[in-house]
Amino acid sequence: MKRQLAAAVIATAALGALLVPSSAQAAGNTLIVDVGTVVQPVSHVAAGGLFGVSSSTTPTTESLLALRPKMFTQPPPRTTHQGNGATQVCCDALKVAGNITAAGAEQYIRMPDIYPTFPYQWQGWADWEAKIDLMVRDRLGATGTTNIAGWEIWNEPDGTWDTAKAGPYLDGWTRSYRRIRALDTKTPIIGPGYSYYDSSLMRAFMRHARDTGTLPQVAVWHELQDHSYNNVAAHVADYRQIERDLGISPREISINEYGSPNQVDIPSSNVHYMSVFERHGVHDAERAYWFEAGTFDGLFHNGRPTASYWAYKWYADQTGNIVRTTPQSWLDGVASYDSTRKIVNVVFGGDSGTNTVRVNGLGALGSSVRVTLSSTPGTGRFTNVDAPTTVSTQTLPVSNGSIAVPVSGMTAEQAYQLVVTPANGPTTSYQQTYEAENASVVNADTRSASGASNGSYVGGIDGSADMRDQSFVDFTVDVPQARDYTMTVRYANGTGAPATQGLAYNGGAFETVTYPATAGWAQFGSVDRTVRLKAGLNVVRLAKGSPNFGGGTGFAELDSITVR
Repeated sequence: MKRQLAAAVIATAALGALLVPSSAQAAGNTLIVDVGTVVQPVSHVAAGGLFGVSSSTTPTTESLLALRPKMFTQPPPRTTHQGNGATQVCCDALKVAGNITAAGAEQYIRMPDIYPTFPYQWQGWADWEAKIDLMVRDRLGATGTTNIAGWEIWNEPDGTWDTAKAGPYLDGWTRSYRRIRALDTKTPIIGPGYSYYDSSLMRAFMRHARDTGTLPQVAVWHELQDHSYNNVAAHVADYRQIERDLGISPREISINEYGSPNQVDIPSSNVHYMSVFERHGVHDAERAYWFEAGTFDGLFHNGRPTASYWAYKWYADQTGNIVRTTPQSWLDGVASYDSTRKIVNVVFGGDSGTNTVRVNGLGALGSSVRVTLSSTPGTGRFTNVDAPTTVSTQTLPVSNGSIAVPVSGMTAEQAYQLVVTPANGPTTSYQQTYEAENASVVNADTRSASGASNGSYVGGIDGSADMRDQSFVDFTVDVPQARDYTMTVRYANGTGAPATQGLAYNGGAFETVTYPATAGWAQFGSVDRTVRLKAGLNVVRLAKGSPNFGGGTGFAELDSITVR
């Protein structure tokens, strides 16, 4: 996070066009989408931000829910930080926790942002350790606050750790890690948080952490240079090799700052990041905070969408599984296939002129398909874009399971969406089946099974002890009318006896759901409940443990819910 910005750098609209291909450089390329090749379940990896939420109402929970955020990085309790010329302190993790949790997201707490300025001004070990104690005790006192996914010990130590006064960073990591663990034995610790990926730095850090018993639970670095998305594949591969060489079990990877100040507001650049993060197994990624806090890092201006918002909204609307995309030149994209509604959703961009999106594996959609193409403008963090532009809607024949859609007049900065359905539209008028693996999964695991409805399900929903390890799944459900709905829960219970979980929706009171025993684990049955939902977005929670719920009995796995 480079918070000391020259005026020339802030002029992103002027610089942005210099950082993407021109029409003279690119045209005639093809993005290939293979609907039949699953990459992973949809989990909206790239939908997150640094200092993206500034209060319990900014952005509003409803606005956040529409973007299906996965992870935020926020400053700690007792922060005195004023980033990027701000005139007041904002974004305290505990103060915004309710908003983030209600939106189905989690957050990391960035501990050094307790200091007032960046780069951080070291005040000595006694001061730092006292700060650690205060932050951790404040968090432990917030017994109703879940969804804290990790402590980030330091930020960009390659440039902000004061070695002259504090000693070597690796020793500082060990000392700080042990200080946190003396008070909090459960919350994950994440790091090292380097400002860029450096193989030698990462190898030295992981070796030291292994040897001192202070390995992070999540490996973190930043991708902040122009076109950093071109390097993600190599960086992830190199990091995984380091783990193998050192005998370290695989960690989740967080790119908890991505996007240069020149490119963070260019929609096609954001699509590039979405594509590579999904393609190469990144767990979560957060938009960088270069400018205003509390705007989801530029997706809102005065509370309304900007151009990049629509790229993230299309991405948020992806359901089912992420499927394989093969880029060409600068043309790239991320695609999903929802087999329950037979919808292919492709978000793409990056080249100018006339290019093509070829979608293969469409046999299940019939002999012809409806294809809708939309676009969002190239940039403008201070320009509101209240809706994307529908470029065309057409019906195309399917030949050998494939269609090829020419997209003319593209500009390299814009983002585009291609939605493919059967010729008569999706199989249901609104989404009714919601897969657990696509939902917000807290303190549980996504697993694979041939009997699962989308090939995956959520297991290990076992924690109920306290707010740090309580296990639940939050489904964001969108319904057309306020009324009672029948909700069918598809579950597995291999205990041989009935199990229970808590059910709540939209923050209301919990009721108990009982799951009779099934034939075994990953052997699914179903139970029905009646839920009263409001029109639009609702959050439905199924929990083994949760605040305001006494805790479930036995154990159960979740495959999906269907709301009719």
